[in-house]
Amino acid sequence: MYILRKAFIHVKRYARICKFSTQGCCRQKYTSDVNPLEPNNTIIGAEEDGRWPRRIVSGLQPTGALHVGNYFAAVRRCIQLQERGQDVMLFIADLHALTTKQVNPAAMQDNTLQLTAYLLASGLDPARTVLFAQSAVPRHAELCWVLTCLATQARLAHLPQYRERTAGGGDLGAGLLLYPVLQAADVLLYRATHVPVGADQLQHLQLAALLARTFRHRYGSAFPTPRALLPADGSDRVRSLRDPAKKMSKSDPDPKSRIALADSDDAIRAKIKKAVTDFTPQVTFDPATRPGVSNLVLLQCLAEDKTPEEVTDEAEGLTTAQYKRVVAEALVSVLGPIRARAEELQSRPRLLRDVLRHGAARARRRADAVYADVAALTGLAPVELVEADKKLKVA
Repeated sequence: MYILRKAFIHVKRYARICKFSTQGCCRQKYTSDVNPLEPNNTIIGAEEDGRWPRRIVSGLQPTGALHVGNYFAAVRRCIQLQERGQDVMLFIADLHALTTKQVNPAAMQDNTLQLTAYLLASGLDPARTVLFAQSAVPRHAELCWVLTCLATQARLAHLPQYRERTAGGGDLGAGLLLYPVLQAADVLLYRATHVPVGADQLQHLQLAALLARTFRHRYGSAFPTPRALLPADGSDRVRSLRDPAKKMSKSDPDPKSRIALADSDDAIRAKIKKAVTDFTPQVTFDPATRPGVSNLVLLQCLAEDKTPEEVTDEAEGLTTAQYKRVVAEALVSVLGPIRARAEELQSRPRLLRDVLRHGAARARRRADAVYADVAALTGLAPVELVEADKKLKVA
């Protein structure tokens, strides 16, 4: 009887676990619509003490030119949220860029202004979205240290990006290990409730959520638990044009692997023409067996806001070679006006710097308010005393 009773208990426990796992799996398919938002635009976590205004925070590195994957997955999503009246903060992650070995101070400044130009050209409105350079807000680094003291080396070393870098051997900088902690600080510093991410960034966001909970348990409530805004349109799955097994990347040594927002119309057509497909002439959407052609279908879907079914129906009777011309023209029609506007803005660097300066002032006010709570909870120097030092006349 004892054995039967224990077995019955384990069966019930397993059933509860399966039910929880199934519910969690279903949630992963949706975006913020399933989050417990109240009509007054606040989000409440069951384990949290406070009520937090809905806020979206995201960042882009100024390393290399933006490509269409960045545009559809990050830039356009933030602008869509902006147009829906959301509180959006978008920062240029120049501190993160220092982890790369190819950092050049002059290039960093040029890339920052170029990225700003393309963001504005894409439709970002600095009056509605807070746009700033990460390094212009010192609280990012200060909060990063507080969170570093809560993180463990084992947890950080287990994250996929660090494991991929260490797999090749060599002496890696400590910045790569702490990179996800700075990402967590970027999000928590502004009490972000939602973060637009792709599926490959979920573990880093989970670390931010873990650090928020760890801080709460050790010191008190200071941050909401940030939640992922996963794209429903597949924009986080744009593949390399030369190797569809890999994601499109700014760091790929082959420039033909990606469509840069700065590419000319002719360059876009040439790259799409050379895109790797297969020997089947029909246009179908099957990412598992036909990743190259499916990637082209996805690009047209994103450019024209269509479903794969609509695109493949329209492409019926076309060969893959003929279809590539359709995809190229769809991208040219979207990216051409953005490129023209960005080139105009890049000729006005003072305007771009003013946009970043005003955005940084707004971001600092928000960051100071949050960090004041962090300092009070952790016993660090009160923010008002630190700020008062600026008024003292030091000989």
